[in-house]
Amino acid sequence: QVQLVESGGGLVQPGGSLRLSCVASGSIFRIWVMGWYRQVPGKQRDMVATITRNYNTNYADSVKGRFTISRDNANNTVYLHMNSLKPEDTAVYYCNVVAGWGSTSYWGQGTQVTVSS
Repeated sequence: QVQLVESGGGLVQPGGSLRLSCVASGSIFRIWVMGWYRQVPGKQRDMVATITRNYNTNYADSVKGRFTISRDNANNTVYLHMNSLKPEDTAVYYCNVVAGWGSTSYWGQGTQVTVSS
């Protein structure tokens, strides 16, 4: 079993920055993919950014050039650096990892990001 603990959410003004962190712990054999997703009430959960074990990244078009995902394999941690935040970035952000030989998907509890003046 894998546990994910997210941190770094909060309230920020438009144009501001935040960094989200997610630490994975538990029975971790190998984490293949780490990523961030976000969800607003009444809508589906959407991919924001993912990063593979070999550091290949993928971003949603809406965040390209503003957000950067990174990971620390030694400490099973993934980060999301968010710059030039917009009100439409407001959402609950969820950490996700795909781990183990069965490529099981695990989710964090979510952290609220609110962009407002």
